[in-house]
Amino acid sequence: MDAPLALYRRYRPETFAEVIGQDHVTGPLRAALANNRVNHAYLFSGPRGCGKTTSARILARALNCEQGPTPEPCGQCQSCRDLARGGPGSIDVIEIDAASHGGVDDARDLRERAFFAPVSSRYKVYIIDEAHMVTTQGFNALLKLVEEPPEHLKFIFATTEPEKVIGTIRSRTHHYPFRLIAPRTLTAYLSDLCARENVPIEPAALPLVVRAGGGSARDTLSVLDQLMGGAGPEGVTYDLATALLGYTPDSLLDEVVDAFAAGDGGSVFAVVDKVIETGQDPRRFTEDLLRRLRDLVIIAAVPDAPATGLIDVPEDAAERLVAQAARFGRADLSRAADLVATGLTEMRGATAPRLLLELICARVLLPGADDSTDGVLARLDRIERRISIEGTPSTAQSGQTPSPGLVPEVRLPAAPEAAAPAPAAPTPAAPTPAAPAPAAPVAESAAQSAAPPEPTPAPLEPAAPEPAEPAAVAADSATGGFGLADVRRLWPAILDAVKLKRRFTWILLSQNAQVVAVDDQTLTIALLNAGARDSFLSSGSEDILRQAAVDVIGRQWRVEAIVDPGVQPGADPAGEPRITRPASASAPAAPPVPPAPAPDAAPGAGQQAGPGAPQAAAPPATPPPGTPEAPEVNLSRPTDPEAVARAREAIQATRNGPGGHGGPTGAEGPSDDDVHPDDPDADDQGLAGAELLQRTLGAVVIEEIPHD
Repeated sequence: MDAPLALYRRYRPETFAEVIGQDHVTGPLRAALANNRVNHAYLFSGPRGCGKTTSARILARALNCEQGPTPEPCGQCQSCRDLARGGPGSIDVIEIDAASHGGVDDARDLRERAFFAPVSSRYKVYIIDEAHMVTTQGFNALLKLVEEPPEHLKFIFATTEPEKVIGTIRSRTHHYPFRLIAPRTLTAYLSDLCARENVPIEPAALPLVVRAGGGSARDTLSVLDQLMGGAGPEGVTYDLATALLGYTPDSLLDEVVDAFAAGDGGSVFAVVDKVIETGQDPRRFTEDLLRRLRDLVIIAAVPDAPATGLIDVPEDAAERLVAQAARFGRADLSRAADLVATGLTEMRGATAPRLLLELICARVLLPGADDSTDGVLARLDRIERRISIEGTPSTAQSGQTPSPGLVPEVRLPAAPEAAAPAPAAPTPAAPTPAAPAPAAPVAESAAQSAAPPEPTPAPLEPAAPEPAEPAAVAADSATGGFGLADVRRLWPAILDAVKLKRRFTWILLSQNAQVVAVDDQTLTIALLNAGARDSFLSSGSEDILRQAAVDVIGRQWRVEAIVDPGVQPGADPAGEPRITRPASASAPAAPPVPPAPAPDAAPGAGQQAGPGAPQAAAPPATPPPGTPEAPEVNLSRPTDPEAVARAREAIQATRNGPGGHGGPTGAEGPSDDDVHPDDPDADDQGLAGAELLQRTLGAVVIEEIPHD
């Protein structure tokens, strides 16, 4: 069984429509054929393998077609069959290789034969390939014939170096410059060709084939033919392409770029050692690294470069490149690319390429040792990125209070007593808790909530051994000046980096997690329940979050996942921070109040509370199953059974007193007669007592006790 022809011969175009990437040439030629305005001499120039000789054959076929001259040869006549792909050729179409027939004697022989009429075709066509190899004397011998040829004679010169064709010949031809084929065009063409050949190919391997071809269709098809010949049942894989073509795997490039971003010299030189130990060429590795840095420079300037086609990479690789570019500054990337480009030039002809590669890596890692303008800009770039990450000094050091609802409040563990207080603005003393005041009716409390809030005492909590400011300063000093507030401020950016790596982890963290503690070694996150925590740990999401923190902040933390103690009733493990969730953005959180007193001390309906009396609040309640959990607004929860009982009695007394609704448990809504006349919500909207409590105070009724 005979071996098949090479791919570039089996798929050689037969019409101008099949020529790819040369529309600027094929379009005008087809128009000239359609208008019967064909010149007597043409000059096709361009890089090798881009279609010059093939287009010359197609032009000769279109000229000699029985239905021609035509832009679309019929393919049925004798001339079209002779000049078709795999055909025997035509005696009236003569191809001459000027590399071996470019002397003056060959030119004179051509001149003598050119005056004979064609045997069976309309025109006698001379295709002179590698025309730049014709000597000056040979061109001079052809000059008169090219200038004034017989009507049946056509010349087509093809060359890669048109400047070597003498000017007197060039001036008598129509010059069509061919170009290298665009990578996207070649990628689509190769994908279609592999489908026709029934050979599977991985999408990640296509850019490597296109890159090896260098924009030449013939060279690219030769590389693909080689890979198809060495492919197994799985087809052309990325590993096969990198191994056979000698390119650096993306995993090594990702590793060295991540090490550059983190300033990890050990990892960088470990990659260099791996390159040498696996037998790869240091020059090729340096060239591939320079290409990767070039892609990162473009992405840093144009974030959507992969989508717009400025860089040709698969979708998964594009996400990695975007994340890597975000970890560098533009000046830092430009300086690294310049250093690698200079080192690649120095490697040509070097006797110790490994040594030069290690020196290049050392220069990239040490911008502080570079006193040039690029080095100064790189250091400034890193300082600016550090400031943008860490932000202004923590609010504890400056004495400012974070905006409510933006940063969840966390009770930090008590700092050692030996820690000295930092010089900060004096902290206003907390008001002394006042004696419990009688509870007011629900309607009166709702009216008071609309008025400016009165000063209320802070909730009773265990006293810390030192103020909050020294505690925050101690926490920041433990993390090198990078505190919990800074991590929480950058938490959305970390989630965006997680989203680029794995969407499952992003959904899990964005809906169920928040940062509760951070130190120099550990980043602690709290998830809503044990199921979310187990899913986070078992799915490998810990590594995703750790790498996202490195990408955004530049810190290598160990991630510890715990169950959020703030959403478990009664859970307050030792050493765990107590979480206070922010109130809803639509309404400010109500201030914490002490438990309500017994109902026998409650004032009458319409009576105003004293200036220092706190407002009455509904007791904490456990919502029924299926009810969304209300945000927690207090650091402590009253667990005293007597206080709960007193609160229930106060609610019942309010319901049965003036303005209350009374009735047994499960009674329907109020009628017009038993609604308090001073309650506009109840009058206008017909709200029952439980509904009014929930709307006004955010309370949930646990149970209703009939009034005796």
